[in-house]
Amino acid sequence: MVVIRLQRKGKPHQPYYRVVAIEKSRGATGKPIEVLGSYNPRVEVQGKKVAVKRDRYEHWIKVGAQPSETVKTLVKAAFKAVAAQ
Repeated sequence: MVVIRLQRKGKPHQPYYRVVAIEKSRGATGKPIEVLGSYNPRVEVQGKKVAVKRDRYEHWIKVGAQPSETVKTLVKAAFKAVAAQ
């Protein structure tokens, strides 16, 4: 089963996350099938915190990938911010 979730990168106390499509059975640092975007919680500007490839995200949703609750929330906010511009 494929899931869409955040994968932590960065230094200690300086988190940076990738939005990835990955097999559910792989660990937190496992190799993803595809990197769909990124999330940087340390950025001041709200509109620049999340960057996701919309077409690839929607493709994975259509083929049955399950996004985590956090990813759903972040992506929804990111798409809403893009639509508002």
